[in-house]
Amino acid sequence: MTSLATIKKNGGLANKNTGSNFPSLSWFDDFTLNDFPSLFSSNFNTGISLPKVNIKEVADTFIVEMAVPGMKKTDFDINLDNQILSISAEVKEEHKDDDEGYSRREFGYSSFKRSFTLPDSVDDSKINANYNEGILNIHLPKREEAKRKPSRTIKIS
Repeated sequence: MTSLATIKKNGGLANKNTGSNFPSLSWFDDFTLNDFPSLFSSNFNTGISLPKVNIKEVADTFIVEMAVPGMKKTDFDINLDNQILSISAEVKEEHKDDDEGYSRREFGYSSFKRSFTLPDSVDDSKINANYNEGILNIHLPKREEAKRKPSRTIKIS
């Protein structure tokens, strides 16, 4: 078991010569926020942070894979503006329960936006996307002239 803060074994409530009739909390005097760096440096973000992205290049297309589990395909907004592909999502949740005089209401909001500058080799008229089992896939087909040509042997004349 790990300890979160170091407390002296003899540190309980102790009287110090402070000229006061109140006991000193010596264990609290030794307590610093440095003992809890992960707790107080956390941003307490419970929404969606920037999702992880894989970008693969194959012979005739680029494939963008984004891990965004728990969402619906209607939550996404994918836009292309001047060779900049933007992927964003917004989820709002609200739950309300009224039972025997007690009321409970919970709500949440999560959003993200990722943008990518596309190379000139992408044929933007053929871009398509699908969402399946928590993975958003965007296929960015290459222009015909940018596709990798198979190797061939050139004869010398």
